[in-house]
Amino acid sequence: MYDRYDGLIFDMDGTILDTEPTHRKAWHQVLDRYGMTFDEAAMIGLNGSPSWRIAEVIIASHQADLDPYVLAAEKTAALDEMLLESVQPLPLVEVVKAYHGRRPMAVGTGSEHAMADRLLRHLGIRDCFDVIVGADDVTRHKPEPDTFLRCAQLMGVEPGKCVVFEDADFGLQAAKAAGMDVVDVRLL
Repeated sequence: MYDRYDGLIFDMDGTILDTEPTHRKAWHQVLDRYGMTFDEAAMIGLNGSPSWRIAEVIIASHQADLDPYVLAAEKTAALDEMLLESVQPLPLVEVVKAYHGRRPMAVGTGSEHAMADRLLRHLGIRDCFDVIVGADDVTRHKPEPDTFLRCAQLMGVEPGKCVVFEDADFGLQAAKAAGMDVVDVRLL
């Protein structure tokens, strides 16, 4: 079905890996320490964003005086402890396996590079991907196109010959801004 593309790019969280419930659990755990909460619907709207950006929104909603980078680091540490135990692949991983060795493939994620690498290795699918671009690999994040453009560049594929698989509005906007076709996996 995707043979007409020269490169395939996959978001990770919520697209090929079921990590969203664990991300939310980590946020709850960290925010409880500060007496803060978050709005589930607002968090879903921020899917694909790096943790520090989500922390900025949470801090602003509570008018708190916290460093978003410190809060994000705390959330990442909490996530690190629980994610390997709970992560499961989503059905789209079958597309990854089907195109492994047939097309260059990349992961373009709002998670940190090391976390993405660790999760993909844990599930035995890291070798399916030629490239990982994480939040710490670019300065402008989704909905900006930089993550996906960097994936295409590292794969050696023109952006217009790539397809992106995404589950978040910011990611869909980023793929379109990169001049790539996009598959909204929420509709599959």
